Amino acid sequence: MAKVQVGLVQMSCTSNKQENLDKAILKVREAAAKGAQIVCLQELFTSLYFCDIEDYANFDLAEAIPGPSTDALQVVAKELGVVIIASLFEKRTAGLYHNTTAVLDADGAYLGKYRKMHIPDDPAFYEKFYFTPGDLGYKVFQTKFAKIGILICWDQWYPEASRITALMGADILFYPTAIGWATDQDEETNKDQYSAWQTIQRSHAVANGVPVISVNRVGFEQNGAMKFWGGSFAANAQGKILYLGSHDLEETKVVELDLAESDFFRKHWPFLRDRRIDSYQPITKRFIDGD
Repeated sequence: MAKVQVGLVQMSCTSNKQENLDKAILKVREAAAKGAQIVCLQELFTSLYFCDIEDYANFDLAEAIPGPSTDALQVVAKELGVVIIASLFEKRTAGLYHNTTAVLDADGAYLGKYRKMHIPDDPAFYEKFYFTPGDLGYKVFQTKFAKIGILICWDQWYPEASRITALMGADILFYPTAIGWATDQDEETNKDQYSAWQTIQRSHAVANGVPVISVNRVGFEQNGAMKFWGGSFAANAQGKILYLGSHDLEETKVVELDLAESDFFRKHWPFLRDRRIDSYQPITKRFIDGD
């Protein structure tokens, strides 16, 4: 299928897990009614972004995958005939947790999961306290409508992650994310940060010749100290912005992707076939300084 309808769900969250799940399901229904075939939800959509503090009580938000949330979403996926990309807090076993995205096919089948590989530890983003780095490697999933690659938030800064996922045959790269501005910083800093975030992801589209879909949460959290900046977007295989979300509002948007463009752009901008793979061994070093 050359053309695919992709739904982006940008929403705010509350402290009520069931309320957030129910809201996400309504948004998936809205996207499907608009023609979406693949619907991507934002990172950790069943809760507030809890990684702003190190609190053992937050581990109670985690669940098995497959588990209650995927069970509910599988029913919806089958009913609507849509693929659902669902980012969840995974409890793997006692004391072992991951930031994980599950993929549910259009017939309701659970296709598997991707565990976030790159884990941040910044002020207000204390993810290393909660999440074990992913151990499944990079993943692609053959869905009814396209072969999709899933990466999660902090993964978006790493060209190696997008490259490997593209080389595994991904037709589209999806990034569920949760990133925002500290509300005490100036507007110029805000603009610079958002520009860097969008630019690096668009560069993955250009370098790999695949569309990129980035879905971010919106709204004030952390007692007003953080404004999650929304700004979800879809870019085609040349990095052209097809849709740009609001910084302030919830939005459910459906965008048509022409997957045939990847072949066209890769022919005319042959970055993949011009790669000097024989020269890339040093990239596996932490730093190239002789040690």
